[in-house]
Amino acid sequence: MENTINILIDHQCPQCGAPAALCETDRLFQCAFCKVNSYLMERSYFRYLLPHHAPENQDLIYFPYWRFKGMLFSCLPDGIQHRFLDVSQQALPSVHFPLSVGLRSQAMKLRFVSPETKGYFIKPTLPFRQMMERFLTRFNRNMPGPILHQSHIGESLSLIYSPFYVGKRIIDAVLNQPTSGELDEPFELSRFAGGPADWCIQFIPTLCPDCGWDLQGRRDALVLHCKNCQSMWQPSKQGMSRVNVAHLPTPEEENTIYLPFWRIKADVTGLDLDSYADLVKVANLPKAIQPGWDRTPWYFWGPAFKIRPRSFLRLTHHITLSQPRSSLIARVPKGSMHPVNLPVSESVEALKLNLAGLLRPKKIMEDRIADIRVKPSRYLLVYLPFEKRHHDLVQPTYHIAVNQNQLGLAGNL
Repeated sequence: MENTINILIDHQCPQCGAPAALCETDRLFQCAFCKVNSYLMERSYFRYLLPHHAPENQDLIYFPYWRFKGMLFSCLPDGIQHRFLDVSQQALPSVHFPLSVGLRSQAMKLRFVSPETKGYFIKPTLPFRQMMERFLTRFNRNMPGPILHQSHIGESLSLIYSPFYVGKRIIDAVLNQPTSGELDEPFELSRFAGGPADWCIQFIPTLCPDCGWDLQGRRDALVLHCKNCQSMWQPSKQGMSRVNVAHLPTPEEENTIYLPFWRIKADVTGLDLDSYADLVKVANLPKAIQPGWDRTPWYFWGPAFKIRPRSFLRLTHHITLSQPRSSLIARVPKGSMHPVNLPVSESVEALKLNLAGLLRPKKIMEDRIADIRVKPSRYLLVYLPFEKRHHDLVQPTYHIAVNQNQLGLAGNL
């Protein structure tokens, strides 16, 4: 189903225990009481549970559901189709429990699963990738032609546990209503692998490794900024790792906002595409190849911020064809910066999709896309200046416009 509503999560500050409400996309957490900043890290993916209203002393059973939220792009012979997905499905096959959580993940406040949560947590047996393959198989039946390539971008993967208890029937503990008729035989929980909850959210301090200053960022930021030593850092399970950053300078600072883009160098096999001159040829650009272009490197570009699928595709193609080659300054810009909330791994996932949209004529894409391989080698976070207009943010040099309202609403994607 298509929806852009965020999960709401009840939470407690790890420092002082004060209550807090988080959105699914929140990563940087500042307690309103003790003012301590923490960054949330998951182990592979976040695990949530739905609230229950079961009678006291009922032994709860938590059944797992995979949830996927993100953009799906499909390359067809006549172009690229896209849509936003928000789906959930059983994480192991069972006739005793509903097939999905439906709208509950969007309509109800969730909680993180923690070791203090009482109940029996059934272990997933269906890998997420297998679940996605099954869903895509059903979805792709309605596609108007052969699918040459597919990418899912900006994906948010989580495991949602829904509570149940057993009597003569299996009872949904959210509504205290039976999920089916009377059981033909006693329900044996021992058939399901699982046990008590043993997961916990990891919190890492948001201090600059170089100078010890507090790192700054919006709640959904994936790259944090040290305003003291002007460095950028990306949280990871090993701590904070530095992100190489540059920006395109502009004389206009007051009415300027910098939007982040990933610039990725990659090796392409199955296609002659080693230089900017090669890019002009394969994209059939209306340009006369200039001396030296055969020695000029080219890069994949893509937004480092969330935006709706159609705009994501347009920006990715436009900025890659523009190939900003002006002198970049290897430091953080001084002006206002939009947060990085789309990781470089998602831009890497979009590399072949990006290339498929550039190839001209389209027959080349149809004939060769299956044999083309794209291997990224290095990346750079680049901030490009955009002018604030009435409705849009405009990059005048490369003739790029981003709608401000769409950018503001994209945080829910």
